[in-house]
Amino acid sequence: MRIAMTGSSGLIGSALIPHLEGLGHSVTKVVRSTPAAGEIGWDPDAGRLDANALRGIDAVVNLAGVGIGDHRWTDEYKRQIHDSRTRSTNLVAEAIAAIEDGPRVLLSASAIGIYGDRGDEHVDETSVLGNGFLVDVCRDWEASTAAAAASGARVAHLRTGIVLTPDGGALKKMLPLFKLGLGGRFGSGRQWQSWIAIDDHVAAVAHLLESDVAGPVNVTAPNPVDNRTFTATLASVLRRPAVVPVPRVGPAVLLGGELADNLLYTGQRVHPGVLLADGFSFAYPDLEPALRHLLARWRALRW
Repeated sequence: MRIAMTGSSGLIGSALIPHLEGLGHSVTKVVRSTPAAGEIGWDPDAGRLDANALRGIDAVVNLAGVGIGDHRWTDEYKRQIHDSRTRSTNLVAEAIAAIEDGPRVLLSASAIGIYGDRGDEHVDETSVLGNGFLVDVCRDWEASTAAAAASGARVAHLRTGIVLTPDGGALKKMLPLFKLGLGGRFGSGRQWQSWIAIDDHVAAVAHLLESDVAGPVNVTAPNPVDNRTFTATLASVLRRPAVVPVPRVGPAVLLGGELADNLLYTGQRVHPGVLLADGFSFAYPDLEPALRHLLARWRALRW
Protein backbone atom coordinates (compact mmCIF):
# COMPACT_ATOMS: atom_id res chain seq x y z
CA MET A 1 0.00 0.00 0.00
CA ARG A 2 1.22 3.51 -0.83
CA ILE A 3 0.66 5.77 2.19
CA ALA A 4 1.11 9.51 2.70
CA MET A 5 1.62 10.71 6.28
CA THR A 6 1.35 14.10 7.93
CA GLY A 7 2.94 14.60 11.34
CA SER A 8 5.55 12.02 10.37
CA SER A 9 8.22 13.48 12.67
CA GLY A 10 6.03 13.34 15.78
CA LEU A 11 6.00 10.77 18.55
CA ILE A 12 3.61 8.40 16.81
CA GLY A 13 4.67 9.12 13.24
CA SER A 14 8.34 8.42 13.89
CA ALA A 15 7.45 4.98 15.28
CA LEU A 16 4.75 4.27 12.69
CA ILE A 17 6.86 4.77 9.57
CA PRO A 18 9.41 1.98 10.24
CA HIS A 19 6.58 -0.31 11.35
CA LEU A 20 4.65 0.22 8.12
CA GLU A 21 7.75 -0.07 5.96
CA GLY A 22 8.62 -3.30 7.77
CA LEU A 23 5.25 -4.65 6.64
CA GLY A 24 6.08 -3.82 3.02
CA HIS A 25 4.16 -0.54 2.70
CA SER A 26 5.62 2.56 1.06
CA VAL A 27 5.37 5.77 3.13
CA THR A 28 5.59 9.29 1.70
CA LYS A 29 6.12 12.07 4.24
CA VAL A 30 4.03 15.24 3.94
CA VAL A 31 6.30 17.98 5.32
CA ARG A 32 6.17 21.69 6.07
CA SER A 33 9.85 22.19 5.25
CA THR A 34 11.24 22.14 1.74
CA PRO A 35 10.41 18.60 0.59
CA ALA A 36 13.24 16.24 -0.19
CA ALA A 37 13.01 13.77 -3.03
CA GLY A 38 10.01 11.52 -2.52
CA GLU A 39 8.31 13.88 -0.05
CA ILE A 40 5.24 16.11 -0.44
CA GLY A 41 5.32 19.74 0.69
CA TRP A 42 2.41 21.53 2.29
CA ASP A 43 1.53 24.62 4.33
CA PRO A 44 -1.67 24.18 6.36
CA ASP A 45 -1.59 27.76 7.64
CA ALA A 46 -1.62 29.06 4.07
CA GLY A 47 -4.02 26.36 2.87
CA ARG A 48 -1.46 24.93 0.47
CA LEU A 49 -1.43 21.26 -0.54
CA ASP A 50 -1.29 20.25 -4.17
CA ALA A 51 -3.95 17.55 -4.55
CA ASN A 52 -2.10 16.20 -7.60
CA ALA A 53 0.73 15.15 -5.31
CA LEU A 54 -1.65 12.57 -3.82
CA ARG A 55 -2.32 10.85 -7.14
CA GLY A 56 -1.39 7.19 -6.89
CA ILE A 57 -1.49 7.28 -3.08
CA ASP A 58 -3.77 4.63 -1.54
CA ALA A 59 -4.20 6.04 1.97
CA VAL A 60 -3.39 9.06 4.13
CA VAL A 61 -2.52 8.87 7.82
CA ASN A 62 -3.10 12.35 9.23
CA LEU A 63 -1.29 13.03 12.52
CA ALA A 64 -0.68 16.79 12.30
CA GLY A 65 -1.24 19.15 15.25
CA VAL A 66 0.72 21.05 17.90
CA GLY A 67 1.27 19.34 21.25
CA ILE A 68 -1.56 19.59 23.77
CA GLY A 69 0.79 19.85 26.74
CA ASP A 70 3.74 21.67 25.19
CA HIS A 71 2.83 25.12 26.56
CA ARG A 72 0.54 26.79 29.08
CA TRP A 73 -2.97 27.17 27.76
CA THR A 74 -3.09 30.85 26.94
CA ASP A 75 -5.92 31.96 24.67
CA GLU A 76 -3.44 32.12 21.80
CA TYR A 77 -2.07 28.62 22.38
CA LYS A 78 -5.55 27.17 22.70
CA ARG A 79 -6.30 28.70 19.31
CA GLN A 80 -3.18 27.01 17.91
CA ILE A 81 -4.22 23.65 19.38
CA HIS A 82 -7.58 23.95 17.64
CA ASP A 83 -6.53 25.47 14.33
CA SER A 84 -3.44 23.31 13.79
CA ARG A 85 -5.73 20.29 13.79
CA THR A 86 -8.79 21.52 11.98
CA ARG A 87 -7.02 23.45 9.21
CA SER A 88 -4.59 20.67 8.40
CA THR A 89 -7.27 17.97 8.46
CA ASN A 90 -9.64 20.01 6.31
CA LEU A 91 -6.84 20.62 3.82
CA VAL A 92 -6.07 16.90 3.56
CA ALA A 93 -9.76 16.02 3.25
CA GLU A 94 -10.37 18.55 0.48
CA ALA A 95 -7.31 17.34 -1.42
CA ILE A 96 -8.58 13.76 -1.23
CA ALA A 97 -11.99 14.89 -2.48
CA ALA A 98 -10.47 16.85 -5.37
CA ILE A 99 -9.04 13.90 -7.28
CA GLU A 100 -10.51 10.61 -8.44
CA ASP A 101 -7.29 8.59 -8.58
CA GLY A 102 -6.10 9.55 -5.11
CA PRO A 103 -6.42 8.07 -1.62
CA ARG A 104 -9.59 6.17 -0.77
CA VAL A 105 -8.66 5.78 2.90
CA LEU A 106 -8.07 8.48 5.51
CA LEU A 107 -7.02 7.60 9.04
CA SER A 108 -7.17 10.86 10.93
CA ALA A 109 -5.94 11.50 14.45
CA SER A 110 -8.34 12.39 17.24
CA ALA A 111 -8.25 11.80 21.00
CA ILE A 112 -10.25 10.28 23.83
CA GLY A 113 -10.50 13.78 25.22
CA ILE A 114 -13.63 13.95 23.06
CA TYR A 115 -15.50 12.12 25.85
CA GLY A 116 -14.70 14.74 28.50
CA ASP A 117 -14.26 13.92 32.18
CA ARG A 118 -16.42 10.83 32.80
CA GLY A 119 -15.46 9.68 36.28
CA ASP A 120 -15.92 5.89 36.62
CA GLU A 121 -18.26 5.59 33.63
CA HIS A 122 -17.29 3.05 30.96
CA VAL A 123 -17.21 4.74 27.55
CA ASP A 124 -16.86 3.32 24.06
CA GLU A 125 -17.34 4.58 20.52
CA THR A 126 -21.13 4.70 20.97
CA SER A 127 -20.99 6.95 24.06
CA VAL A 128 -22.23 10.53 23.93
CA LEU A 129 -19.57 13.22 23.82
CA GLY A 130 -18.62 15.37 26.79
CA ASN A 131 -18.18 19.08 27.35
CA GLY A 132 -15.16 21.35 27.52
CA PHE A 133 -12.32 22.77 25.46
CA LEU A 134 -10.73 19.47 24.41
CA VAL A 135 -14.14 18.04 23.55
CA ASP A 136 -14.78 20.98 21.25
CA VAL A 137 -11.34 20.62 19.66
CA CYS A 138 -11.80 16.90 18.98
CA ARG A 139 -15.35 17.36 17.69
CA ASP A 140 -14.22 20.02 15.20
CA TRP A 141 -11.13 17.96 14.35
CA GLU A 142 -13.21 14.96 13.36
CA ALA A 143 -15.73 17.12 11.50
CA SER A 144 -12.87 18.48 9.39
CA THR A 145 -12.69 15.16 7.51
CA ALA A 146 -16.16 15.75 6.02
CA ALA A 147 -15.01 16.47 2.45
CA ALA A 148 -13.11 13.18 2.24
CA ALA A 149 -16.05 11.18 3.58
CA ALA A 150 -18.45 12.92 1.19
CA SER A 151 -16.21 11.94 -1.74
CA GLY A 152 -16.59 8.26 -0.83
CA ALA A 153 -13.28 7.75 0.97
CA ARG A 154 -13.28 5.51 4.05
CA VAL A 155 -12.54 7.75 7.02
CA ALA A 156 -11.63 6.50 10.49
CA HIS A 157 -11.00 8.77 13.47
CA LEU A 158 -8.20 7.52 15.71
CA ARG A 159 -9.36 8.45 19.22
CA THR A 160 -6.02 7.92 20.88
CA GLY A 161 -5.38 7.58 24.60
CA ILE A 162 -2.13 8.02 26.54
CA VAL A 163 0.57 6.57 24.28
CA LEU A 164 3.27 4.92 26.38
CA THR A 165 6.82 5.07 25.10
CA PRO A 166 10.06 6.02 26.83
CA ASP A 167 10.88 8.10 23.75
CA GLY A 168 8.42 10.87 24.58
CA GLY A 169 5.03 11.88 25.92
CA ALA A 170 3.82 11.27 29.47
CA LEU A 171 6.03 8.28 30.28
CA LYS A 172 9.27 10.02 29.32
CA LYS A 173 8.35 12.96 31.57
CA MET A 174 7.52 10.66 34.49
CA LEU A 175 10.58 8.42 34.38
CA PRO A 176 13.19 10.78 35.92
CA LEU A 177 11.03 11.51 38.98
CA PHE A 178 10.07 7.88 39.48
CA LYS A 179 13.68 6.74 39.09
CA LEU A 180 14.54 9.07 41.97
CA GLY A 181 11.73 7.66 44.08
CA LEU A 182 9.83 10.96 43.90
CA GLY A 183 6.86 9.76 41.88
CA GLY A 184 3.36 9.44 43.21
CA ARG A 185 -0.30 9.56 42.34
CA PHE A 186 -1.91 12.80 41.20
CA GLY A 187 -4.41 13.99 43.78
CA SER A 188 -6.75 11.21 44.84
CA GLY A 189 -5.46 8.92 42.09
CA ARG A 190 -9.03 7.88 41.25
CA GLN A 191 -9.01 9.44 37.78
CA TRP A 192 -8.90 6.86 34.98
CA GLN A 193 -6.02 6.60 32.54
CA SER A 194 -6.71 4.92 29.22
CA TRP A 195 -3.29 4.07 27.88
CA ILE A 196 -1.76 2.13 24.99
CA ALA A 197 1.77 0.88 24.37
CA ILE A 198 3.36 2.46 21.30
CA ASP A 199 3.81 -1.02 19.81
CA ASP A 200 0.07 -1.65 19.90
CA HIS A 201 -0.74 1.81 18.62
CA VAL A 202 1.30 1.44 15.45
CA ALA A 203 0.01 -2.11 14.97
CA ALA A 204 -3.57 -0.84 15.32
CA VAL A 205 -3.00 1.81 12.65
CA ALA A 206 -1.55 -0.81 10.31
CA HIS A 207 -4.57 -3.01 11.00
CA LEU A 208 -7.02 -0.19 10.28
CA LEU A 209 -5.35 0.67 6.99
CA GLU A 210 -6.42 -2.69 5.61
CA SER A 211 -9.74 -3.20 7.38
CA ASP A 212 -13.19 -1.86 6.47
CA VAL A 213 -13.66 0.16 9.66
CA ALA A 214 -14.94 3.73 9.36
CA GLY A 215 -15.94 6.30 11.98
CA PRO A 216 -14.58 6.64 15.52
CA VAL A 217 -12.06 4.08 16.79
CA ASN A 218 -10.76 4.12 20.36
CA VAL A 219 -7.04 3.42 20.15
CA THR A 220 -6.48 2.38 23.75
CA ALA A 221 -5.58 -0.83 25.54
CA PRO A 222 -8.58 -2.88 26.71
CA ASN A 223 -7.63 -2.59 30.39
CA PRO A 224 -7.43 1.03 31.55
CA VAL A 225 -6.35 1.72 35.13
CA ASP A 226 -6.83 4.54 37.59
CA ASN A 227 -3.95 6.88 38.30
CA ARG A 228 -3.24 5.28 41.68
CA THR A 229 -2.76 1.90 39.98
CA PHE A 230 -0.75 3.39 37.13
CA THR A 231 1.75 5.14 39.38
CA ALA A 232 2.05 2.17 41.74
CA THR A 233 2.69 -0.17 38.80
CA LEU A 234 5.30 2.11 37.26
CA ALA A 235 7.08 2.42 40.60
CA SER A 236 7.01 -1.34 41.09
CA VAL A 237 8.49 -2.00 37.66
CA LEU A 238 11.24 0.52 38.41
CA ARG A 239 11.68 -0.90 41.93
CA ARG A 240 11.12 2.49 43.49
CA PRO A 241 8.60 3.78 46.05
CA ALA A 242 5.62 5.92 45.00
CA VAL A 243 4.17 7.13 48.26
CA VAL A 244 4.01 10.92 47.97
CA PRO A 245 0.86 12.19 46.23
CA VAL A 246 1.19 15.21 43.96
CA PRO A 247 -1.31 17.87 45.06
CA ARG A 248 -3.06 19.92 42.41
CA VAL A 249 -1.43 23.19 43.45
CA GLY A 250 2.05 22.31 42.12
CA PRO A 251 1.11 21.36 38.54
CA ALA A 252 -1.50 24.13 38.50
CA VAL A 253 1.23 26.68 39.18
CA LEU A 254 3.63 25.16 36.62
CA LEU A 255 1.15 24.37 33.86
CA GLY A 256 -1.88 26.50 34.60
CA GLY A 257 -5.00 25.15 36.25
CA GLU A 258 -6.97 24.29 33.10
CA LEU A 259 -4.13 22.34 31.49
CA ALA A 260 -3.25 20.54 34.74
CA ASP A 261 -6.86 19.51 35.32
CA ASN A 262 -7.32 18.23 31.76
CA LEU A 263 -4.07 16.27 31.60
CA LEU A 264 -3.55 15.07 35.16
CA TYR A 265 -6.62 15.25 37.38
CA THR A 266 -9.46 14.11 35.13
CA GLY A 267 -9.79 11.13 32.82
CA GLN A 268 -11.87 8.63 30.91
CA ARG A 269 -12.38 4.88 31.30
CA VAL A 270 -12.30 3.93 27.62
CA HIS A 271 -13.03 0.58 25.94
CA PRO A 272 -11.64 -0.12 22.42
CA GLY A 273 -14.84 -1.79 21.26
CA VAL A 274 -14.37 -1.24 17.53
CA LEU A 275 -10.81 -2.58 17.39
CA LEU A 276 -11.72 -5.67 19.37
CA ALA A 277 -14.83 -6.33 17.28
CA ASP A 278 -12.70 -6.02 14.14
CA GLY A 279 -10.38 -8.77 15.35
CA PHE A 280 -7.40 -6.69 16.44
CA SER A 281 -5.21 -8.51 18.97
CA PHE A 282 -3.32 -6.43 21.53
CA ALA A 283 0.23 -7.56 22.29
CA TYR A 284 0.11 -5.63 25.59
CA PRO A 285 -3.44 -5.49 26.95
CA ASP A 286 -2.27 -5.11 30.58
CA LEU A 287 -0.19 -2.31 32.05
CA GLU A 288 2.56 -4.13 33.94
CA PRO A 289 3.76 -6.31 31.01
CA ALA A 290 3.56 -3.25 28.75
CA LEU A 291 5.74 -1.18 31.07
CA ARG A 292 8.22 -4.02 31.57
CA HIS A 293 8.56 -4.35 27.79
CA LEU A 294 8.92 -0.62 27.18
CA LEU A 295 11.35 -0.02 30.02
CA ALA A 296 13.51 -3.01 29.10
CA ARG A 297 14.00 -1.38 25.72
CA TRP A 298 14.64 1.98 27.42
CA ARG A 299 17.32 0.47 29.66
CA ALA A 300 18.94 -1.26 26.69
CA LEU A 301 19.13 2.02 24.77
CA ARG A 302 20.56 3.88 27.77
CA TRP A 303 23.28 1.32 28.40
